[in-house]
Amino acid sequence: MRILLDESLPRPLGLALIGHDVSTVHAESWTSFSNGALLRQAAVTFDVVLTADRNIEFQQNLPTLPIAVVVLVANSNRLESLEPLIPQVLELLETLSPKTLVRVGVNAGSPARRLRRVRCNWLLGDKRVGKRYSMKKSTLPSSRS
Repeated sequence: MRILLDESLPRPLGLALIGHDVSTVHAESWTSFSNGALLRQAAVTFDVVLTADRNIEFQQNLPTLPIAVVVLVANSNRLESLEPLIPQVLELLETLSPKTLVRVGVNAGSPARRLRRVRCNWLLGDKRVGKRYSMKKSTLPSSRS
């Protein structure tokens, strides 16, 4: 499969995609393209675009995607955070349908669901932090030490 790595991903990640022909946006000289233009241009030569841009599904009209897109969701875009996702990506590439968008990784579910969960944690008091804050200014934590 021909894969294009987006600018948001480290170039060495392509070496881990064994058995696939991998190039980067930088190598193709497409660094100045917007997401829509990049997807249209990539569709001519590539089968799939790998990106860490979690907002791409909101910026593009998904039913009209010209190419398959895999969004890698990790704690950071650093290679050590993305490498654990490679087995999932390689397995996905075997069955990936053209013109689809798939999220792979940590909290790869619906962004809206994650946003609701974060809001609830904040409103109800995040139990992981062990503190509850009301909207009153006097009870908010001080930024000074």
